[in-house]
Amino acid sequence: MAAAPVWSVDPRNGKQREQVAVEATAQEVDAAVRAAHAARASLADRTVRAAFLRSAAEQLEAAKDGLVETADAESALGPVRLTGELARTCYQLRAFAAIVDEGAFLDVIINHPDDTATPPIPDLRRYKVPLGVVAVYSASNFPFAFSVAGGDTASALAAGCPVVVKAHPDHPALSELVAKVLRRAAAAHGIPEGVVGLVHGFEAGVALVEHPLVAAAGFTGSVRGGRALFDAAAARPTPIPFHGELGSLNPVVITEAAAAERAEAIGAGLAGSMTLGVGQFCVKPGLVLAPVGAAGDRLVKSLTDAVSDTEAGVLLDHRMRDNFLAGVAERGALPEVDSPVTPGAGGEHTVSAGFLTVDAGKLVTEGAYDLLLEECFGPVTVLARYADDAEAEAVLARLPGNLTATVHLSVEEAAGEGRGVELLGSLTAIAGRVLVNGWPTGVAVAAAQHHGGPYPATTSTSTSVGGTALERWLRPVAYQGTPEALLPVELRDGNSLALPRRVDGRLER
Repeated sequence: MAAAPVWSVDPRNGKQREQVAVEATAQEVDAAVRAAHAARASLADRTVRAAFLRSAAEQLEAAKDGLVETADAESALGPVRLTGELARTCYQLRAFAAIVDEGAFLDVIINHPDDTATPPIPDLRRYKVPLGVVAVYSASNFPFAFSVAGGDTASALAAGCPVVVKAHPDHPALSELVAKVLRRAAAAHGIPEGVVGLVHGFEAGVALVEHPLVAAAGFTGSVRGGRALFDAAAARPTPIPFHGELGSLNPVVITEAAAAERAEAIGAGLAGSMTLGVGQFCVKPGLVLAPVGAAGDRLVKSLTDAVSDTEAGVLLDHRMRDNFLAGVAERGALPEVDSPVTPGAGGEHTVSAGFLTVDAGKLVTEGAYDLLLEECFGPVTVLARYADDAEAEAVLARLPGNLTATVHLSVEEAAGEGRGVELLGSLTAIAGRVLVNGWPTGVAVAAAQHHGGPYPATTSTSTSVGGTALERWLRPVAYQGTPEALLPVELRDGNSLALPRRVDGRLER
């Protein structure tokens, strides 16, 4: 059977463009994985690895104009947004290079023999080693930062793991271009080009996670698609770690005191956050708990004014547009759900932002209104008006895991008065990042960042953004009673690599 073509579709008009890729056959997936597997040893030298990551950033920057033009043609996200996203991607590559240079991620721990301990301690030396080939599944909404050269790829390469990327069908041409840039950067440091593989097509994605030489997988996408791959990874004869980001409602709680203090500012900020990028961010606030009463009414008016002034926008593809229109229509049809600004079609190929309101009491018990507790991808949010603190807490108790959760407090509450501490505790239980008096859209690439959360936000406790993201692709190994000459150089007493490490309980820098 001939391989099925993969087409690039213009999200502005829904028309198919020039064929840019062909769905990979099972044999081609196998060849890509085997080439990546064969390239493992070339990443063993941390100096080479760091230099490769920096070269990748430099070459992506050098190719910026062509990459951004191609990305915009496929995604309609616009040159300004895409240029910034490419800069973030390059920064991330360099950040991981610095982490590789430092070496703390190896987590070197040495215990010398101690016969006085109970029980006696033998000579033990522990550090972390790469898992092997990592399968990376690109996201639709970040064609640079969560795609071929994105966080999963950068962190896997930093950990010493080759990658095979399953390209997203929304940006196949860009995926090919970025893969070529990474391969050129690899070749410049004597690393086989197979260290970064690329395959296209749905069946190829399934074959990839099932390949016996794939040691782990990273995914960003829908709950349905991610769960299917997660289950496939677990059902293998040898199960593998699957680090998936699947979906998130990103709840926001606005206290009555905060609304009374600054309802207009909160309403305007919410509008900006929920419509940013046409609502296509994984951390878009999708459920907002706001108080009933005069302060809450002021907030609704502010949100109505700001959302009404938001221009219609283009979603990433027409499948997402269709899902958005169906999703908001189904939610809006529920009894006693109002639409102060009705979300929906803005034109033949665009969508208009809007929001829905409902009494929070409808969400306290299981039923048809549970649909409002599910993510709807696009520029819409649900404003649930709560009558008292107990009702707000009852809704929070029903929420699944999230990437983020936000609370807006008054000045006094932020100083420790009132419900601040209690609310932070409730939000911590359901989210990986908790914000106070801010908005979740915008995920900084920083050492302390955590982009993950309880299921279904992610399928693991790890992060896909920030320096600790590379820990997903490592496993610890301990050597006991091993002669110095046989030990990996990282674990020898002389510490010739000047690594941060803990020796006999004492931290050495």
